[in-house]
Amino acid sequence: MKIHEYQAKEILAKYKLPVPKGIMAETPEAALEAAKKLGHFNLVVKAQVHVGGRGKSGGVALVSNEQEFKDAAKRILGLELKTAQTAGGSVKVRKILVAEKADIKKELYLGITIDRERGLPCVIFSAAGGMEIEEVAYKTPEKIVTIHFDPDTGLPPYKARELAFSQGLAPETAAELAQIIHKLTRIFVELDCSLVEINPLTVDSKGKCLLLDAKISFDDNGIFRHSEFAGLRDEKEEDAREVEAAKHGLSYVGLDGNIGCMVNGAGLAMATMDLIKLAGGEPANFLDVGGSATADKVTAAFKIILRDPKVKAVLVNIFGGIMKCDVIAQGIIDALKEVKMTVPLVVRLEGTNVDKGKELLKHAGVSIIAANELKEAAQLAVASLAASAKGGSASGGKK
Repeated sequence: MKIHEYQAKEILAKYKLPVPKGIMAETPEAALEAAKKLGHFNLVVKAQVHVGGRGKSGGVALVSNEQEFKDAAKRILGLELKTAQTAGGSVKVRKILVAEKADIKKELYLGITIDRERGLPCVIFSAAGGMEIEEVAYKTPEKIVTIHFDPDTGLPPYKARELAFSQGLAPETAAELAQIIHKLTRIFVELDCSLVEINPLTVDSKGKCLLLDAKISFDDNGIFRHSEFAGLRDEKEEDAREVEAAKHGLSYVGLDGNIGCMVNGAGLAMATMDLIKLAGGEPANFLDVGGSATADKVTAAFKIILRDPKVKAVLVNIFGGIMKCDVIAQGIIDALKEVKMTVPLVVRLEGTNVDKGKELLKHAGVSIIAANELKEAAQLAVASLAASAKGGSASGGKK
């Protein structure tokens, strides 16, 4: 679960970390009141959205007087923001953060995330931080330092000090930075985070550190332990299909292709998408119905997949272990009674009660392209796109 910058900074402030004073606003009028509370107009106006790259896309404005402030607040609120992270689309700005400007002498990058290969959290630090950190990672990766730590024991204080003092900063600044690093690793572990990112972490002309920007994401698997997170989710910032899927206990991620996928098991879902790619197609989504899906879940999954106008074919790939193939087959039949299927449907079933499942589909009176092997299913799904465009059929098995 992602949260907004202003929410992340509220959390950081609770841990007594240095963040700029700021107030969130949802209307130009509320923004003006926020500025008056801060006592001046030498401010920064920042779009509050769940994507990065705001500064390069017009989502951040530095102002120095009342008129500039009003103009910036009015322009940014309601802005359809396009950044490198919006995948060709845009996100609407519904909230802004009105914050005090900072005295910036140096910009650093500090992030904490999970290293999947090592199975450990790690601190990622660079003295060459700021908006160009991606370019630093690409051109001069040696300027980025990574330190792993055990979440059970935390990052040892001496490791934080070693990292802070290795960057040629003034002793007082390095000492403060070491404390910041240590507190951020505590936040990461205690709040079950998947990401804590400060970019930039700035140093002012007096050598003081300030966490100028902040991103925090929580691991969905740990949210049940944190009742305090209840009001932090902003569903307007999330894909409506992903929100709907979560309500039904489905794992869904929208992609840019045109072949909808319904699979049980994350690994099998990834393999299915890979084979679609190898067959020359593009998956439209990742959708895992889980190991114990009901007919209702399958119906909900179909509705979510077909809500995407880019979907021109659907591939259902189920391996029945705990889940039984006849239950999935009945779910498919029930779904097709509720959902008008206007695109080709390829179904591959294997595992528990597979024969019963195939019999149900065979006599259900619905148009299905049957496949026995996963590779065959992917190929049929891709072929069905061309056949559908020509008004024909790509069936390589029984309908």
